[in-house]
Amino acid sequence: KAFNKLLSCFSNIASLQCRLLHIGQRASLTKTFSTQDVELFAKLTGDTNPLHLDPVYASTTVFKAPIVHGVLINGLVSAVLGTRMPGPGCIFLHQKIRFPAPLYVGEEVLAEAEVLKIKMSFAVIGVKCLVKGKVVMEGEMKVMMPENKQKKV
Repeated sequence: KAFNKLLSCFSNIASLQCRLLHIGQRASLTKTFSTQDVELFAKLTGDTNPLHLDPVYASTTVFKAPIVHGVLINGLVSAVLGTRMPGPGCIFLHQKIRFPAPLYVGEEVLAEAEVLKIKMSFAVIGVKCLVKGKVVMEGEMKVMMPENKQKKV
């Protein structure tokens, strides 16, 4: 497998360049946030908004039930980028995200990332978190790629 990758790198004789991260590359993971996860996050950060923690309070809101903190959902994207693609050593530099729908405690969420642009040691990665096709978070992240994922000549 590694030999085939090496061969494909050298197949482009015109540029003799190989990038270990490429435009269109994707990675994902799934997670279900429990009540305990949300409570631990609230304790760690101090964000004790009852919308996330109190079912009685949440029932009086437009959401009708506790929702997961947006930043906790964003942490799932961090897990994709830091462990799968680009992987260990990647550094977040900038992000632009929005939350078009809530993620409820107990729902399984799919976090997806796709490389949109690469320039030198930086990558712009489109991110999306979905629950049964419903987008609960989306945006773009600019990251500095780890050295082992940057362009090799």
